[in-house]
Amino acid sequence: MSACSRRCEIAVRRFGGAELSRFGEYGIDAGMALVVFDGSAEATLVAALSERPWDLVVIGGGIRKTEQLLPLFEQIVNLVHRHAPQAAVAFNTSGGDSVEAAQRWLPVG
Repeated sequence: MSACSRRCEIAVRRFGGAELSRFGEYGIDAGMALVVFDGSAEATLVAALSERPWDLVVIGGGIRKTEQLLPLFEQIVNLVHRHAPQAAVAFNTSGGDSVEAAQRWLPVG
C-alpha cells in the first residue's frame, strides 16, 4: 500500500487543522471527527467510522488521560472495534504527535 492511499482517522482531537495538515505532508489521507461527551458522541463516531474503511484510528490523549472522560474513552474504543474492526488503534500523547502515533501502526511502503 502506498503512502498516498493510506487512511487514518483522528477519532478525537483537541487541536486545529495544523496536525491534520501534517498528515497530508506525509501522504496520509486523514479525516477527523470531533466528539463531545454528550448524547451525540455515538452518532458522530458511527458516522465517521462508517464513512469508509479506515486503516487506523488515533484516539487523543485528551480523552484517554482525563479520568472524567473514561466512559467516553471506553465508548470510543468499543465503537472502533464494532464499526472499524480492520483498523489498528493508536494513541497520541498530545495534539502535536498524532502523525507519529499513526506512523507506528500504518504499514510501511
